[in-house]
Amino acid sequence: MAITNLDPAPGVAAMQSFGIHAEAFGSNQTVIDKVLPEMMHLIDPHWYQFPPLNPLWHALLGFTISVLAFISITGNGMVVYIFSTTKSLKTPSNLLVVNLAFSDFLMMAMMAPPLVVNSYNETWVFGPTACQFYACFGSLFGCVSIWTMTAIAFDRYNVIVKGIAAKPMTINSALLRILGVWLFSLAWTLAPIFGWSRYVPEGNMTACGTDYLSKDWFSRSYIILYAIACYFLPLFLIVYSYWFIVQAVAAHERAMREQAKKMNVASLRSSEQANTSAECKLAKVALMTISLWFMAWTPYLVINFAGIFETSPISPLSTIWGSVFAKANAVYNPIVYGISHPKYRAALYQRFPALACQPSPAEETGSVASAATACTEEKPSA
Repeated sequence: MAITNLDPAPGVAAMQSFGIHAEAFGSNQTVIDKVLPEMMHLIDPHWYQFPPLNPLWHALLGFTISVLAFISITGNGMVVYIFSTTKSLKTPSNLLVVNLAFSDFLMMAMMAPPLVVNSYNETWVFGPTACQFYACFGSLFGCVSIWTMTAIAFDRYNVIVKGIAAKPMTINSALLRILGVWLFSLAWTLAPIFGWSRYVPEGNMTACGTDYLSKDWFSRSYIILYAIACYFLPLFLIVYSYWFIVQAVAAHERAMREQAKKMNVASLRSSEQANTSAECKLAKVALMTISLWFMAWTPYLVINFAGIFETSPISPLSTIWGSVFAKANAVYNPIVYGISHPKYRAALYQRFPALACQPSPAEETGSVASAATACTEEKPSA
């Protein structure tokens, strides 16, 4: 018997139609399909194997960066404004805090808008030149923030550990340190523009960063040395500084308690709180500083090292997390270095009552660092 009807059944037709759509929108598409033609020479072949990211990830990235940008720009802007206009806060040490807030402010103000636009378009839309400057600025502000945090740690080390024997920092010396931080950071971040490695689009194609997928050791050497200069070295110096700061305060606390016992008094300082010592406060600040450091920069370091040493595969999705964590550092820096400063909180409460938490009277005399400084300057009576 001859078969005269060659039309497939409705179910078969549906399967065939689904197969056509799956072929069109599935495995044949890659993450680079929307990349502009003038950007293609910057794309590493490694990314050709990955399918497009789910649009939901781009929307989530754009929304997250928008929220972080609003918090960072507002928070750091207030830190810069209040520290710069309040007479009691215009000290050499606080210039470092202002520089940190200014750097974090610029990072989010200059980098968040392009990233949000690119997330909406699901690719980099501003061309190769803008990609170079975007990556350079991001690297610059990140390096400035890291080394400013190191300068703050050194200042606290100088005042608390060395005490009255330390040479006090002046306005000029603080400005000189800030200038040195910016020049040092600028030298490292301009290097890829002048040929030592290069800046390329990240795997998600919406941001740009260092080229950690190049196989030549000339490019790899930049990543390694840059990581030493702007991650491992400042991290070591911060840990070193806070280690001796906590030790110095702990030793002084013990000496104060022993002297108080000899004099048959509860404490040699009338303002000392019963359940919170300067040692505990300082330890908390140190722990928070180092922990937030790791949270912010370690994911990006891991991605870069995984790329140059080929230790594990890197997906476009993983590059999103490195970008988000690094930029989140600009959000909680003003919390650690600004809001934890009682005099800043008092000024914030005075000018913006709805946005501030009024400090307790016991805290109005100074910050954790200044309180610890006072501890080091006290001498137990013989």
